[in-house]
Amino acid sequence: MKTVTVKQLAEKQQHEAIDVIDVRMPSEYRDVHAQCARSVPLDSLDPASVMQARNGTAHEPLYVICRSGNRSAQACKKFVDAGFDNVVNVEGGTVAWDKAGLPVVRGKKSLPLMQQVQLCAGFLTFVGAALGYFVHPYFIGLSAFVGAGLMVAGATGLCPMASAIAKMPWNQCGDGGCEGSCSA
Repeated sequence: MKTVTVKQLAEKQQHEAIDVIDVRMPSEYRDVHAQCARSVPLDSLDPASVMQARNGTAHEPLYVICRSGNRSAQACKKFVDAGFDNVVNVEGGTVAWDKAGLPVVRGKKSLPLMQQVQLCAGFLTFVGAALGYFVHPYFIGLSAFVGAGLMVAGATGLCPMASAIAKMPWNQCGDGGCEGSCSA
């Protein structure tokens, strides 16, 4: 997989237009993102659609950024698996971009998605236990269901609760704040 450092990418941006997609969740993107990045969340990434929307610049490199480089590497693999090999992972992601003093857009802060999942799972587990004790023992099944879901998420890396919470209105850009531009 091709990679580029944030400093190399910033240097390239001074001389030519670059196309950067940020594959984090919309709420993470809204919190802080490289000024030149546009939001294309990993969970809904369709490599063919992204390349088609580039209006004839599919032969130019597509730079992929996330928080620290892990999700962008996964996204690059999706592109390569779909037959698009001109994708470049941005090493260190938005954290490195911001730390290097490069231009970022800061927006509305929200709780990180995993913290939202923890709050929801904890609440449902507590409610299931309380209802099981005070109302009917069958309500313990709610706690068991949440626990089983957490075990599956831990084993597979896929969390339906996180996917559902990510689609909630407070986790979407909604205000048009999901576009960026990287012109020279």
